[in-house]
Amino acid sequence: MQLPLSGLRVLSVEQYGAGPFGTQHLADLGAEVIKIENHRTGGDYARQLGPYFAEGAEGDDGSLFFQALNRNKKSLSLDLANPEARSLFERLVSGADAVANNLRGDVPERLGLTYDALRSANPAIVCAHCSAYGREGERADWPGYDFLMQAEAGYFHMSGEPDTPPTRMGLSIVDFMSGSYMALGLVAAVMSAQKTGKGRDVDVNLYDTALYNLSYLSAWTLNSDYDPQRMPRSGHASLVPCQLFRTGDGWIFVMCNKEKFWPVLCATLGAPDLATDPRFATYSSRSRNRAELEGILDAAFSRESTSEWLKRLQAKVPVAPVRTPREALTDPALRSSGGIRPTRTASGASFDLLRAPIRTGGDESPDMACPPSGHNTDEILTSAGYSEQEIRDFRNRGLI
Repeated sequence: MQLPLSGLRVLSVEQYGAGPFGTQHLADLGAEVIKIENHRTGGDYARQLGPYFAEGAEGDDGSLFFQALNRNKKSLSLDLANPEARSLFERLVSGADAVANNLRGDVPERLGLTYDALRSANPAIVCAHCSAYGREGERADWPGYDFLMQAEAGYFHMSGEPDTPPTRMGLSIVDFMSGSYMALGLVAAVMSAQKTGKGRDVDVNLYDTALYNLSYLSAWTLNSDYDPQRMPRSGHASLVPCQLFRTGDGWIFVMCNKEKFWPVLCATLGAPDLATDPRFATYSSRSRNRAELEGILDAAFSRESTSEWLKRLQAKVPVAPVRTPREALTDPALRSSGGIRPTRTASGASFDLLRAPIRTGGDESPDMACPPSGHNTDEILTSAGYSEQEIRDFRNRGLI
């Protein structure tokens, strides 16, 4: 079977993190994603981001940061700030399904990337926007980044150990989730446009995403006196035990997120009476006596190594070792299962990327490196009906 988004064409005015992460989902699922990059500014500035590059890469496609967000895409050079380039862009829009961007909220209208600006070129075009604070309101023209959103939406307040400085989480999770929401909204709107012939704007912003990710914590806070706080040992707010415990040689994370796991854990630890002890028999009683239970379980877990407890508990109680990213990524099982995919730049430099997480039961994504900036310009313009002479003229005029 073909990849599910085969035949979908997306023009993307994107850079850095959130937008490219989202459109990479589309490209991995078979869409033709065309990065529109301004040759006057060097294209997506993530192309220059180090400190790690594919060894031997000869073009501006060697940044591993860049490739982790842009595989399977094409690159077109076009100066959208030049009014003369508008007709080229609209010609491309006429043959596309969607236009995506992750620009500051006030920029899409200025560059004519909205549905109102493009509907005359293609009434079914979907215009997906991923901004910092939205395209409307007093902060539309504010720049914004993941770490700022984590700070403002309360993530810093909830991360780390109690009585330590506010701490961000280790990943740019707001960027990644915002891009993913944009991709979901884009596909949903394209499905509607295919039925109705009418496109629309789709808006996602980082700040709304950061708040929305609070999920059930937001429901508790909005409807009660609950005030989210940091929990010791990365513990769950209400489920106990669901946290880190010391072992004889490190740490293990135990997650009794269903009552049925608690007596199994107690029996495996050699303390079956704990399961019926009134202090610990239910979630609520364990939560009230969290500190006391933590001491008992620490003492039990400290008798054996992490690996030994994993042998005893895995497939019985939800548990996991605490590993570094390097340990997780160099696990032989990851490579043997096909979780790591070899990739090459246009000049032949090889590097590894993780396999896309969505399995569709058909063809695998090709895992092609994004080529140098502007590499596909002639190909794309030719497919849009422009002649070689016209393309040379565009280049001479600085449009591409």
